[in-house]
Amino acid sequence: MRTVSSLVAAVLTVVLAGGVTPAGPAAATTTPALPAAATPALPAAATPALPAAATAALPTAATAALPTAATAALPGGKATYVVSQGHLKAESRQNWVRLGSYRFSPDGTVTSAMYLWWQRNPEARQPTGTTPDAGCSTKAGGSASRARTCRVLTAGGFTGAPDENRTGTYTVSGNVVSIRWKIAQTWTEQWYVRPSSDGKLARLDFKQSTLATHGYGYGSNASFATRRAMSSVKAFPGTLRQDLTSWAGGRIVNSAGQRFGHSAFRTCTTTTWCLTYLQPSAKGACQKSGGCPDYGGGTKANVSSIQYYLTKISSSDRRDTLWHWCTCLAMERKQFCYTGNSHVKPLMQIIDDSGAFRGWVGAEASFSTGARGADMIAVFRISDFR
Repeated sequence: MRTVSSLVAAVLTVVLAGGVTPAGPAAATTTPALPAAATPALPAAATPALPAAATAALPTAATAALPTAATAALPGGKATYVVSQGHLKAESRQNWVRLGSYRFSPDGTVTSAMYLWWQRNPEARQPTGTTPDAGCSTKAGGSASRARTCRVLTAGGFTGAPDENRTGTYTVSGNVVSIRWKIAQTWTEQWYVRPSSDGKLARLDFKQSTLATHGYGYGSNASFATRRAMSSVKAFPGTLRQDLTSWAGGRIVNSAGQRFGHSAFRTCTTTTWCLTYLQPSAKGACQKSGGCPDYGGGTKANVSSIQYYLTKISSSDRRDTLWHWCTCLAMERKQFCYTGNSHVKPLMQIIDDSGAFRGWVGAEASFSTGARGADMIAVFRISDFR
């Protein structure tokens, strides 16, 4: 298939007008069930190397006493955050990404519910249960203007319950929130808290952590059960841009400000919780040199289109997912729907205090069906508030 770096960049260029970093997961209160060893196995065992930032110690209970229940300040005045974070190091084959929620209480405690994908225990892609209808997809293939009618896939485990739940304590000092998780392994993290100009949203900008190397977060006082329909996503009037850190082939790629063309997606008639988009062509992805020697860009067929699918995972929380792949990769295999190393990107909707959609935080957990070096892993945000 296409080169990791070229596909990541090109793919984003496609729907975005225009890649994430993990750290070996700490032993959470409950070790998340790992997938059967079939999907690309994640790096061998030892505790994943901690990022350099780990040396920067976070405030201890002694230096930053937790406020009392009566005085504890919520980060940015917001209680519920959606968070994407990862341990991404170029030389590692034990990178991981996590996606889920943080909930802060006025008594100085914080809880998290997170999905975990780790190279040490790669998980196979799984069906979401959604296949777009004829109103937004086609069974014709070829050079049709609609995405192909294929069952949408996501990262393994994302349709079920979170892999882990943690509790911890937090303090807020100035514009920095410091968290210490109550687990066997030392896990502390710090984030800069940035309020939006309208006061309806707060953004977490990653500062440092003893385990993670990158992360994104957004919070409001809307409940985690509050979400917006795909019709609202497509109709969002603002400009969504993506910031991302990705790992592929032993390389870290950082990209910022890529425009996400949500309005270009097609609405489905009956599967209204799904949107699709066939990107006509891509520069730098889906090429002859990137896994499509017979049909990709630069060949006589010159097919560099990309199939995109955006669908809801749950009606009771913020989960969505993005799935995309090069059309030529399916053609090389004589397939209609590609079954190889497609991009699976679990998402969590960003919802502000008024209940409005403001984008997503997400993680890519595209484990190769072959060697670990072909995995595609990332953490990112797509939002109008960056």
